[in-house]
Amino acid sequence: MIVKSRYKVVVIGGGVIGTAVAFYLAKNGVSDVVVLEKDYLSSGSTGRCGGGIRQQWSERMNVRLAMRSVEHFKRFESEVGFDIEYFQGGYLLLAYTEDEVLLFERNIKMQQEENLDVELLSKNEASSRFSFIDMSGVRAAAYCSSDGHANPHLTTFAYARAAERMGVEVLTHTSAEKIITEDGRIVAVQTSKGKIETEVVVNAAGGYSHEVGAMAGVELPTESYRHQIFVTEPLEHIMDPLVISFENNFYIRQTKAGNFIMGQGDKDELPGHNVTPTWKFLREMTEKMPKFFPFLRDVRVLRHWAGLYNMSPDAQPIIDRAVDIDNFYYAIGFSGHGFMLAPAVGEAVAEWIVHGEPRSVDISNLSLNRFQEGFTIEKNVV
Repeated sequence: MIVKSRYKVVVIGGGVIGTAVAFYLAKNGVSDVVVLEKDYLSSGSTGRCGGGIRQQWSERMNVRLAMRSVEHFKRFESEVGFDIEYFQGGYLLLAYTEDEVLLFERNIKMQQEENLDVELLSKNEASSRFSFIDMSGVRAAAYCSSDGHANPHLTTFAYARAAERMGVEVLTHTSAEKIITEDGRIVAVQTSKGKIETEVVVNAAGGYSHEVGAMAGVELPTESYRHQIFVTEPLEHIMDPLVISFENNFYIRQTKAGNFIMGQGDKDELPGHNVTPTWKFLREMTEKMPKFFPFLRDVRVLRHWAGLYNMSPDAQPIIDRAVDIDNFYYAIGFSGHGFMLAPAVGEAVAEWIVHGEPRSVDISNLSLNRFQEGFTIEKNVV
């Protein structure tokens, strides 16, 4: 049931972005907030992601957001009050072509300008430091030791529970059905359990961001695509970094418990909300991954699932406020990278609502109107 019939802020989406926004709103003194989640917390894209936290991007804004987020992740336990299995084991990006080497060199130059401690390793250097990988065909590798990973479920629950302690309400199994406006102002959100009057709405709906935008009459250029992952039985700890190949289309990391989580994209995937796992993915991954990681050859797969990448046209997030409707904010289109950017994004959106502008990080070039003015595409995406 709905606890109150009116809140100052309604956040739609109980993933890591929505709960982070709620947490930072409360930290900034606004706790008259309700988070609406149509299923259970972390049931959408957040709970189905790989948990990586990467600062190595081809676009400067993503680097800045990720670096700000890492500062929060490093002090997460003291700031939020929960252990989220955060581990700075690094990210290793493997280059298999000369074009990739050139891209990595350009990226690293830009990243170092942003004061990120990142380096380009030769094939021999990478092979020496990461001997568990078959480096056949590798030409170079980019490595950042302050990258890492954490548990997405624990992170979402942590933000939600900390926000609740400060007075925020979290309503699970409660879907938003309509955003009611009058004269260009938000006045209420109709939910599956009744109407909530409000003056501010945040669209943090992940894979359903386009549909939530349409509820308010706002056309958002996002589409969702199925991405699949599986997890293996646990082994002794041998892998610190999360390893990525864009050319060979994979990422892999080892969890705190010893399991290996890995996934790939599918260029033939069509937009939609299908999260049914496929045998095709399982077959392709189990055939491919032992070629790069020989120790996986006889390891058993325990579980296989799918989630949604909510894609923007340039594979960068859209963080903005609607022009024609007062106080309708959106933090969407993360293109598979919302978890790792969530602390900085939650902080920025909360500051925007409370103080009239984001104070901690400049997000002005992530506005919706960039798609009318020309844009560059984030290339470091699996």
